[in-house]
Amino acid sequence: MFKVAIIGPESTGKSTLARYLARRYKGTCVPEYARTYVEHKGTTDVTWDELCEIAHHQIEELENLSCKAGLSVKRSFCETVIFDTELIVTKVWFDYAFGQVPEWLNDAIKCYPMDVYLLTYPDLPWIPDLARTNGSDAIRLELFQRYEAEIQALDIPYYIIKHQK
Repeated sequence: MFKVAIIGPESTGKSTLARYLARRYKGTCVPEYARTYVEHKGTTDVTWDELCEIAHHQIEELENLSCKAGLSVKRSFCETVIFDTELIVTKVWFDYAFGQVPEWLNDAIKCYPMDVYLLTYPDLPWIPDLARTNGSDAIRLELFQRYEAEIQALDIPYYIIKHQK
């Protein structure tokens, strides 16, 4: 299994890019669970426990895909899996919203490494919707920088994706 994580600030084209790449490479797209969660809840106000629930769901998805990949290796099959956000985004949100990160989340990030990250730059206009709360250019840039620092600390290849004008 070749794992590609697309992360970045809100409204930077992550979901569109994830769906496109999954179609283009005949892979699987794992949708952003946090979006589904807050849309179902009806608010972006998420508690510590709810963010833990989101993170545990993401980890469960990674575990399930890892088991599937283990079975696929026996058949000499390699699938591309595109993640529309992943655990680094959740880690940064824990830190941003609560000023701390559960240690088990740091462990999970190390346990389920991605093969490559595509980090979307905040150069598209912010479009509000039910799952978005951070439209300020300053906040979007700060989050971009936090995501980049997290990826660099993992020493995993990444590419910055910018909108072409």
